[in-house]
Amino acid sequence: MPRLLFWLALIAVAVWCWRRLKASRPATPEATSEHAEPMVRCAQCGIHLPQRHALLSRQRWYCSQAHLPRDAAGEP
Repeated sequence: MPRLLFWLALIAVAVWCWRRLKASRPATPEATSEHAEPMVRCAQCGIHLPQRHALLSRQRWYCSQAHLPRDAAGEP
């Protein structure tokens, strides 16, 4: 019986160490850089958004169609 408890305790400690080591590893660089998109800043409100969602007008990026005329008119 004491041997069985010893082995169960040893297995429990090994599993605990393995989970802790697995959780402490950083994410793989391939997974994060593969899906990274260029970000741009809206010239009107300053919000950052993916470039594919932004609108470009006169060499400036905007987050929505509503901010295009506001910035041209100088409105806040």
